[in-house]
Amino acid sequence: MVNQRFRIQRHLKALVGERHPETSPRALRKAAHYLATQLAKSGWATSGQLVQAWGKTYRNVVGIKYPDRPGQGPELPPLLIGAHYDTVSGSPGADDNASGLVVLLEVAARLQARPLARPIWLVAFCLEEQDRLGSQAFATRLKREGRELAGAIILECVGFARSEEGTQQTPPGVPISVPTQGDFLAMVGNEGSRSLMAQLEQKARLKTLSLIVPGRGEALPHTRRSDHASFWDAGYPAVMLTDTANFRNPHYHRETDTMDTLNLEFLSTVATTVTEAAIHIAGIQP
Repeated sequence: MVNQRFRIQRHLKALVGERHPETSPRALRKAAHYLATQLAKSGWATSGQLVQAWGKTYRNVVGIKYPDRPGQGPELPPLLIGAHYDTVSGSPGADDNASGLVVLLEVAARLQARPLARPIWLVAFCLEEQDRLGSQAFATRLKREGRELAGAIILECVGFARSEEGTQQTPPGVPISVPTQGDFLAMVGNEGSRSLMAQLEQKARLKTLSLIVPGRGEALPHTRRSDHASFWDAGYPAVMLTDTANFRNPHYHRETDTMDTLNLEFLSTVATTVTEAAIHIAGIQP
């Protein structure tokens, strides 16, 4: 447990800082390099998908762990776990979204020696803050190639939690009761993601609140505010895990979104939840 906390702190120190394509492009590239390096150190095969925007080239960082299937049948569709690594201008982006990146890297470390029945893809998307350009490119390519997915788990702001009354707001139009204490993890899926949602709920190690939206979430725009929407639009099951961002975190998209505002125990438990869900979906069961 001590090692996990140390790893989380080390990753946050390396990643927190403005990572924006126009105002801090060097930091954006440095973050991509750090993520690829850490995934490789955990034994994952790393690659990148190039994304063209505004006459420049950006990169989705991909880590893959292949299944242990000697002499067995065709490869099963992969499970994707993703988080974006860019920030808005002027924000160091600790919760949005270094927290999600830390979970990606924790999953990579915790699954390093775990045998799998299907591949797992860990993807750090670029340009989420720019109309989800990175994940749109990724999901569009999968669809064009006729690739299947077991599902996409998208991590969007997963490190801020408060137990006091009045620390949680309800997003407009949400048709379920939302607690006033901001100490739960929200799970947002659509009708095509019910099975994936159920598996995440089953493995949750913290308080959760689940919402299934109709269609692709068009009637509830706040439920489309991350990379999962790119997968919904392409017809893939996807669930967003989130601390609800600005509906809880007063530092969202501000210069005060710093490491010292995060709840590291909450963040670690999110990592445990995602890891156990990944084992349930993709691991070889004992």
